[in-house]
Amino acid sequence: MSGAQPTAAPTAPAVQVEQAVHIEQVGVGPHPQPWPTGNQWDPELLAHGDARNVLDHYRYMTVDAIRADLDAQRNPQAHLHIAIENWHHDFNIGSVVRTANAFNVAGVHIVGKRKWNRRGAMVTERYLHVQHHETPQHLQEWAGTLPIVGIDNVPGSLPIESATLPATGILVFGQESTGLTPAMQEACQQILHITQYGSTRSMNAGAAAAIAMYQWSTSHRKCVAS
Repeated sequence: MSGAQPTAAPTAPAVQVEQAVHIEQVGVGPHPQPWPTGNQWDPELLAHGDARNVLDHYRYMTVDAIRADLDAQRNPQAHLHIAIENWHHDFNIGSVVRTANAFNVAGVHIVGKRKWNRRGAMVTERYLHVQHHETPQHLQEWAGTLPIVGIDNVPGSLPIESATLPATGILVFGQESTGLTPAMQEACQQILHITQYGSTRSMNAGAAAAIAMYQWSTSHRKCVAS
């Protein structure tokens, strides 16, 4: 056996690779001095910046001020409420709330025993009026004289694209798999469906709600003239 020690293979010099990290700027940074004055401005946002998902018009404003401004823009003679019954997926609920914010609806109503965990809305629910009703009857009592229109592809429903949606009222959507309950259908003045042309029996409930809100907005202006 040889007493010579084995020679270690030369090691390659360590190469340090610097990766450029691109950080996308979200929102705006601190507001330059002097700051605007008034109760509508949030001192924390003015000092540290505003990274919220809001229009530039609402940068640095408090949540209460944004909600009040949206309320003021809404036409008392033409405003929409959205109701969803027995939805199980928080993400779908959040998607509807976010779309409702985009269309500046007057309120979102969660109907059913299960409340909402508020995921997926990207905090847009803060700028809306969100209420919970345990049963269709409770929603109907809250609505009073406001017409309730169901959106579901049940027998006897009419196509939404040829219907006249009320200028002020409630559009209600059922759970994707089961649709509107018999009690909710009974509470509706009419039930409309979105005409489909493919093989699937139904579309995603959040997508259906977005289509219906857009259909309403094409017939009724949701904001007063600025």
